[in-house]
Amino acid sequence: MYTFRRGRMFAPLLALTLLAGVFVTACGSDDDDPGSGAASPATSATDSASPSPARPKEITVTHFSGTDTVPADPETVVVFDLGVFLTLNALGVEVDALGGLGTAVPAAYKAAVENKNLKPVGTAFEPDYEAVNALEPDLIIVGSRSSATYPEMKKIAPTIDLTIDNADFMKSFRQRHEVLGQIFGVEEKVAAELARLDSAIREVAAKAPGAGTALIVMTNGAEVSAYGPGSRFGLVHDVFGFAAAEESLARDATHGDVVSFEFILKAAPEVLFVIDRNAALGREGDAAAKVLDNKLVAQTPAWKNQRVVYLDGFAWYIASNSLPAMFQVVADARAGLN
Repeated sequence: MYTFRRGRMFAPLLALTLLAGVFVTACGSDDDDPGSGAASPATSATDSASPSPARPKEITVTHFSGTDTVPADPETVVVFDLGVFLTLNALGVEVDALGGLGTAVPAAYKAAVENKNLKPVGTAFEPDYEAVNALEPDLIIVGSRSSATYPEMKKIAPTIDLTIDNADFMKSFRQRHEVLGQIFGVEEKVAAELARLDSAIREVAAKAPGAGTALIVMTNGAEVSAYGPGSRFGLVHDVFGFAAAEESLARDATHGDVVSFEFILKAAPEVLFVIDRNAALGREGDAAAKVLDNKLVAQTPAWKNQRVVYLDGFAWYIASNSLPAMFQVVADARAGLN
């Protein structure tokens, strides 16, 4: 039996600078009203005198791996997804333990994971279940790389899987954040940040169709993979509206299509977006700029016109399901307009 206690909050250490298809309902008395996330208007001055609706004690969430009832305002929280952790940190929600990725965290995000007295609970791929159990958590959150651990985590405490659905990234992103807002009682903060993010995306999307054709590639050492609409990084096309330089690439692709430099030349992108996987993971290896610096790629319009955009690998590859990283994603997409 789990004890539900009031959550602890602290001042966010990151500037609020997106996460997986989920639907939420509140469980409680007929008078309970959990709010409606981003769709809820801010309370006006005339409404301030009215009593606030009672917070539900439990919330039922339909998520990537099932449906679970979890406590509202959980006190002891364990997270096995870095993107979720970064979002909660930005919203001012404290967690007790974070399952790491075993990868370097860039300086821009280090403040979120340092000096937090976070308990060690293994990694997203190899969690320490005994350590998790010893914490007696009220809520465990998994997602993406830790999604497969959901069945075991559920045996320990209420667990939700916030893996994002790349087929409709923004819808999943919005729903995931609205769920977090309702669980932790920060609906207004979530709504404000989503509105700010939507505005930034619209600014890019208004200009992207006239920016020329685009191609997204990721280097992994000397290997190059390309991504098109509907793929893991397809939001370049699906969300921001850049025209695809090549329509033959597999949709719903997580790992992309391995391509040659001849393929890139034939696609002739006017904008080339580049992710360096080794750099994103903090690993050694040839940098993407060196890999792509050859006679074939140099003949593309993107290279000739200096419209090769090296994306923030951590934001795009590791933490694009978080609010802080998504604002960086938008900034990177905006760079493709120039």
